[in-house]
Amino acid sequence: MEGTEAAERQRLRRALVDLLNAYSSEAQHIGHAFANRNNLHATDMHALLAVMQAERDGAPLTPGRLGEAIGLTSGATTALIDRLERGGHLRRSRESNDRRVVHLRYGDAGMQLAMAFFTPLRPHTDRVMEKFSVEELQAVEKFLDGMTAALVEYRDELRAR
Repeated sequence: MEGTEAAERQRLRRALVDLLNAYSSEAQHIGHAFANRNNLHATDMHALLAVMQAERDGAPLTPGRLGEAIGLTSGATTALIDRLERGGHLRRSRESNDRRVVHLRYGDAGMQLAMAFFTPLRPHTDRVMEKFSVEELQAVEKFLDGMTAALVEYRDELRAR
């Protein structure tokens, strides 16, 4: 039985990695379509996703943390933030008692563009998710969380070299 389980684990590893690669590729195609329609660069998309995720997590990014997250120098990060702010995609916010601390927030205009573009995707993803029980979705969540952590760990190793 051990040989059969090992073979199945190896098959699943290959299949899951292939599926993750396909998902990543398709998500990038959709992201590029959004970027092209809104005159954004690929780096802009990475920044907006990082800002959005940080807001969802309740820990908005500072410009420095955004630069670290997407691998830009402070000068390039400032230029990126200025460009996205001019386009209404994000805004700088001073929310702390220390007025020198700036947090980045998704801009209202940018959010409206994103909602208009991505909301039609939801019925497609909902149809897939409805096929899974809560327990199965929790297992998928745990798996994807672990795989994301593995990628972040490797990314950080690459940056340290």
